[in-house]
Amino acid sequence: MTALERAIARPDPVHDFAARSPLHGLERRTVGFADVLAQSVAAVAPTAAATTVILLVAGAAGGATVLAVAVATLLALLVAWTVNQFARRLAASGSLYTYAARGLGPSAGLATAAAIIVGYAFISVFALLGGAHYLSLMMSRVWPSAPAPLLSALSLAGEAAVLAIVLVRGIRLSSRVALVVEAVSVALVVALLIALLVHIGPLQPEALWPSAPGGVSASAVAAGAVLALTAFVGFESAATLGVEARSPLRNIPRAIVWTVLVAGTLYLLAAYTQVAGFAAAGRDLVASEAPIDELAALFGLQGWAAAADVGIAASFLACALASTTALTRVLFALGRDGVVPPLFGRAHARHRTPIGAVAVSVPVIAAIPLALVAGGIRPWDAMESVIVVSAVGYIVAYAIVCVAAPLFLRRIGETTAWAAAVAMVAAAAIIACLGVYLVVEAQVGNSGVWISIALAAAAAALIAWRMRPGAARLDGVGGYDEPVAAQVLGGVARKEG
Repeated sequence: MTALERAIARPDPVHDFAARSPLHGLERRTVGFADVLAQSVAAVAPTAAATTVILLVAGAAGGATVLAVAVATLLALLVAWTVNQFARRLAASGSLYTYAARGLGPSAGLATAAAIIVGYAFISVFALLGGAHYLSLMMSRVWPSAPAPLLSALSLAGEAAVLAIVLVRGIRLSSRVALVVEAVSVALVVALLIALLVHIGPLQPEALWPSAPGGVSASAVAAGAVLALTAFVGFESAATLGVEARSPLRNIPRAIVWTVLVAGTLYLLAAYTQVAGFAAAGRDLVASEAPIDELAALFGLQGWAAAADVGIAASFLACALASTTALTRVLFALGRDGVVPPLFGRAHARHRTPIGAVAVSVPVIAAIPLALVAGGIRPWDAMESVIVVSAVGYIVAYAIVCVAAPLFLRRIGETTAWAAAVAMVAAAAIIACLGVYLVVEAQVGNSGVWISIALAAAAAALIAWRMRPGAARLDGVGGYDEPVAAQVLGGVARKEG
């Protein structure tokens, strides 16, 4: 018997490991890289964003739309690189909340938790509304006499049922559904974009870099880039699978960066196609309500457009699924950390899913869009305000985490000048983007700005109350997955209490 064989057969005891992880109950180390990537890609919903957000960017950036999207892609990569400073070192279901708490302490952790919960919850509502909008359009072709509110309500009810079933059944099912749905939707839209490019003809430099009198407006590019940045929100949601992912310290950072690259590439392709296509047709892109469908009709590709609508609706559903998956993991982490009631930290005994968080969050997320439709508001109109609230939540969370990264690295003795510089540039840029974004949306009278401010004030009041003198200590804030005795050769579990 070799020394290695003897060590394996009779290992020396290794003490001071816990018998179970602080995040026990979830199905640990069962999700591969493809599923982790699907979680982030679906949360971003690049197919839906490529066909909706680009129109908003065009309204702000005009002929510099493609340039604005390129700037937003670069900024998203900077933020992703900074988030990965944590993702390479911590496996957690709390994602940005856990990262901020580890870098800046409990107060910043709670602020980030509030921001990212708002981001995930409202993007889920946005996605359900978007899915209902496109599903209603398709259903109206089959049932033209049906009232639009009825079709929207039926679509929302169906989406909510799918959401609840998949989230309860397990992360592997939800990630596989998201992977298949998003892959199909991206393939459909990319095929349509390529077909449009063939009809549009040779490369048009004007669509990439306008040469109009006065040149490129820096303010227009900045405003457009801020709006384009909202198309990337959710790229970090793979980090909420830190407990369930295989090799999380390797696969999650890869998934985060690849999500930004995939989404950025698709947005650049979609932006160029729409700008060049409308220029070739002599039409105004900003005046369009459905630019991809309109271009398809102009170039005789209506059949492709109908298929793309199916893909867009599917992308919205995948986004709702992925965003709610991330939301329930953050709520689960908060429940385990003692920040919210223990109900949120309950896990399903059979399916190993955060059943407590699912039971509370899914009904609320489904009720909001149903209430809006019942109140006579069209899904498309409601989406304009909902996306602002979601984007503000995400951007605030990203800004806090970028500030926290250098302090976290210094605390563990791994800081570098390059890491600190990138984090600070990303933090400054993201904060500036938030200010510009709020001003732009306030100027057009978007009610989402005031809803965001009201939610921020409410969150600040709750955090101040939770951190008041005499309140229960929050020493456990920022808990993350740790090796347990059963995973260590010779591991001996320490006695609890």
